[in-house]
Amino acid sequence: MSLIRPIVLCGGSGTRLWPLSRKTLPKQFVPLVDNKSLLLMTLERLRQLNPEVTCVAAEEHRFLVQEAIDAAQVSGKQLLEPVARNTAAAMAAVALLAEPDQLLLFAPADHHIPDADRFVATVRQGEAAALAGYLVTFGVEPAFPSTAYGYIRQGDGLDAGLGDAAGRTVAAFIEKPDAARAEQLLLEGGNLWNAGILLVQAKVLIAALAEHAPDILESCRLATSVVEEDGDFLRMDAGHFGRCRSQSVDYAVLEKSERVAVLPFQGRWSDVGSWNAVAELHDADANGNRIAGQGFAMNATNTFVYAPNRPVVALGTKDLLVVDTPDALLVVHNDCAEQVKDAVALLTRHGHSQATRHRRIPRPWGAYDSIDDGERFAVKRLTVKPGSKLALRMHHHRAEHWVVVKGTARVVCDDKVSLVKENESIYIPVGAVYRLENSGKTTLEVIEVQTGGYLGEDDIVRFEEAAPAAFEGERKLA
Repeated sequence: MSLIRPIVLCGGSGTRLWPLSRKTLPKQFVPLVDNKSLLLMTLERLRQLNPEVTCVAAEEHRFLVQEAIDAAQVSGKQLLEPVARNTAAAMAAVALLAEPDQLLLFAPADHHIPDADRFVATVRQGEAAALAGYLVTFGVEPAFPSTAYGYIRQGDGLDAGLGDAAGRTVAAFIEKPDAARAEQLLLEGGNLWNAGILLVQAKVLIAALAEHAPDILESCRLATSVVEEDGDFLRMDAGHFGRCRSQSVDYAVLEKSERVAVLPFQGRWSDVGSWNAVAELHDADANGNRIAGQGFAMNATNTFVYAPNRPVVALGTKDLLVVDTPDALLVVHNDCAEQVKDAVALLTRHGHSQATRHRRIPRPWGAYDSIDDGERFAVKRLTVKPGSKLALRMHHHRAEHWVVVKGTARVVCDDKVSLVKENESIYIPVGAVYRLENSGKTTLEVIEVQTGGYLGEDDIVRFEEAAPAAFEGERKLA
């Protein structure tokens, strides 16, 4: 049995799950099931294969990745993408940084697969074909004629000696079909939903990229020739990676290669790609209503209510999806769930920040929640993790007044150091050089009131930042 290295692809903005999923907090990081994120559940599932896991994620999401890594009790080097360049580039970079014979399992971060044991057994079933030089994909036995997924048509058996259990060749990749075509594919049999999971040796993937997408491989080779290390995070060269062509591995390699195998997975699976899919993760009552959080359904049928923060009542509704967040509300007929991304585009055109940003913004030291704002003032709730601190900073245009509501804050303001306890406050004037620290063992909570003529987040001068140490040569993921 070979040691498989799980690689979790954490890209994607998840606009179809707006307003819960946004650019600053995509769906893979949002607690969706049992107060766990899809990324956390993915890491827990893959831990059965190997506790050494690599996530490929955007720079802005590195703290969210670290939180999930810690919660799942896995470890490993995490690769940060300076820009998004789709799955072919992400996989190429990982393969170049791995040992040539290493078996790599590429898995999306945002899938829900409750039967982890069956999933692991299916992956193990694909080892023989992967070691024989195949690019091994995994398809899901379709439960209904879905138009939301691409399909994989199974072909003939693999090389002699591998046996039927090792999978079959891929006869064709089929784009997301319309309803009539989806029904036909289901009736034909032998067609699987494309789960977007790939098991392959690093050297096999590199050879396939060299044959079918040499420009992507070369860009990634240059980008990974010199990397920077920041703890467990690795950064590629932004210039070379940014010039890489953006394309999925399906288009760049899999649809062109003659050595692609597919194995069927017969357990429950969802890419949680719409609010209808989220609703199906929750049990239905006798009237088909599904509730998450503080939702209520009265005289309603087939209604889903997602209300994690406050009571939301659906009265006399039918076939609706109701999603409530602190700063945005979505009400959509379940037939239109796939069009939520169009609503995000509409909000973006009208300049609404809620299209891409949440009220709560993660930071390496914790998070801040924008509670209220108006002319010349803003109110935020800061949460600072134990042992964490904000970088030394200064503002040109705003003053800040802090009230500690939980814990004890150590505040450095110019040449003075103060300990501010619960129910105490401190004033930070315009132009002061300051820092907030939590040297305690519990989370520090502070209400921050900003006042001034300009309150933009770019009015900040930082005097110290953690600088990643660059080093020459190829950095291995192991």
